[in-house]
Amino acid sequence: MYNAEKHFETLYATVPRQYEFRATSREGLLAWQANFRPKLQEALGLDNMASDLKGYEPKAEQLETLDMGDHVRESWYLWVEPTVPLPFYLLIPKGLRHGALALQEGGSERKLPLILAPHGHNHPHIYAGIAYNEKEEAEMVDGERDIARQAVVEEGYIAIAPTTRAFGETRTVADKQANNTHSCRHQLVHSMLVGRTPIGERVWDMSRLIDWAIANLPVDAQRIAMTGNSGGGTVSLFAAACETRIAVAVPSCYFCTFEGSIGTIRHCECNYVPGLMRLGEMYDVAGLIAPRPFCAIAGRDDGIFPIEHVKLAYERLKAIYTVAGVADKCELFIGQGGHRYYKAGAWPFVHRHFEEIT
Repeated sequence: MYNAEKHFETLYATVPRQYEFRATSREGLLAWQANFRPKLQEALGLDNMASDLKGYEPKAEQLETLDMGDHVRESWYLWVEPTVPLPFYLLIPKGLRHGALALQEGGSERKLPLILAPHGHNHPHIYAGIAYNEKEEAEMVDGERDIARQAVVEEGYIAIAPTTRAFGETRTVADKQANNTHSCRHQLVHSMLVGRTPIGERVWDMSRLIDWAIANLPVDAQRIAMTGNSGGGTVSLFAAACETRIAVAVPSCYFCTFEGSIGTIRHCECNYVPGLMRLGEMYDVAGLIAPRPFCAIAGRDDGIFPIEHVKLAYERLKAIYTVAGVADKCELFIGQGGHRYYKAGAWPFVHRHFEEIT
């Protein structure tokens, strides 16, 4: 009798992984990264996007500025493609002048670290500290998901809370009318037809936001971090693997093994990249971030990213960081709960390593 679980378990165990980490020296690690990163970018469809959009210059449009009392929140669009106006919130500390406003007022710009906080399978505005009903308020407060607001109000950084493509205003008309949270399946099937993936498109968007922020904001380009929960953790891990300008990566409730999470448990279609496990496991992908600081946040009782697989992945990643000579820059924080954000595991790590950079 056919047993699907047994079949895929055998398949995962026998399919060769071309870029499984085997290096024993820092030089070997650097060579491995130099070979693996372009292949990962190709699998994600980033090379196709770079070719299709060669010469395109994204434009930005500001919608509103609100004084929130303890910070300023701005709403923007960034046209990451000619047909994709990506909404994002920009949160800045009170008193900080930037761009044209600083020039008009004759103010000086002091450079601050930048936090990019991509959201998971919930609403983009929650990460900026916005809740429109009691359910969203509970989701935001109990799960500590107002990450961009935390970054500004509690840590004093500049923060961008972007819309993850296929959410918010980037959903299909049908999904908006049906009040569906996302259009991930629609994004997957159509992007695959032209050699793209949802993860690749989201990584592309993060890179374009970094371009814009460095060019237009008083940010310290050496101190850029990315952290998000669940789907935001996915974007954080893959973006940091591909985008070396991200100095610190803190994915929450995502880092695991592919086999033990998206390969075994039902997940959203946006998680899947054709042929990914022929390249490597998740800890191999995360190994592309070394020697930059990496902290995986996990929930002890997370039912979709099981903690035993998280610990296995962390042991393998720690070995990569050890070969890189920076084992102390790879950490695992386990929160005593489920699938949510744990700010106690994020901000001390980010702050410590930002201090090292300065």
